Amino acid sequence: MCGIVGAVCTQDVTPFLLTGLQTLEYRGYDSAGLALLNGGLRRSRSIGRVSELGVLVDQKRLHGNIGIAHTRWATHGVPAERNAHPHVSGELAVVHNGIIENHAELRTILSGLGYEFTSDTDTETVAHLVEACLAGKVGQASPSLFEAVRAAVPHLKGAYALAVVHAAEPETLVVAREGSPLMLGQGDAGFYAASDASALISETRQVMYLENGDIARLSVGEVTIRDAEGQSVTRPVTTSPPLSR
Repeated sequence: MCGIVGAVCTQDVTPFLLTGLQTLEYRGYDSAGLALLNGGLRRSRSIGRVSELGVLVDQKRLHGNIGIAHTRWATHGVPAERNAHPHVSGELAVVHNGIIENHAELRTILSGLGYEFTSDTDTETVAHLVEACLAGKVGQASPSLFEAVRAAVPHLKGAYALAVVHAAEPETLVVAREGSPLMLGQGDAGFYAASDASALISETRQVMYLENGDIARLSVGEVTIRDAEGQSVTRPVTTSPPLSR
């Protein structure tokens, strides 16, 4: 199974991302990666254990106040760095749990729009699709990353939990859920997202569980959630239990 973590904070989120991925190691995985915004999009991916990703992150001196990360168990494409998440399109990065059932159809459409694919995954189609919605290559140009994700998800068939960042909006993390678990956490330094509450414990036990069709925009001080009908909604905050030892 795959795992997702993300954060937008007043402090460096890199330690949280790596700790969150290590917490999710029990799910099994073949690769891991993260993307951070810090004067642009910075990405690092590796095959093997999260500790190996941590070494690369240290070597590259990666840090930032907003980022996303992922552990992958191969479903489309062999275990390889090119197939590891996050996947990018321009200055946009995406991590994804689930399966996009119409990825082959989307790949054909997006290739026709000039997008080049470097992986064998279904997830790369999501990255290019959101970028296409942002740029107006699919429908009208979206005024923000949040609206681009809202425009993109109706084209996706299957199950997904998504976390998306874009260098043009260095204070915004957008997430979406349909058929694959995704939850938000609020801590002293900002907001967090994960596919499992255990990955949030290092920063917060205050958790909001997103429902199918929800799309959320996270910034340091605010979360905005819209449901499948586009209505603004709130989700109850629950206190997750401490990890058993």
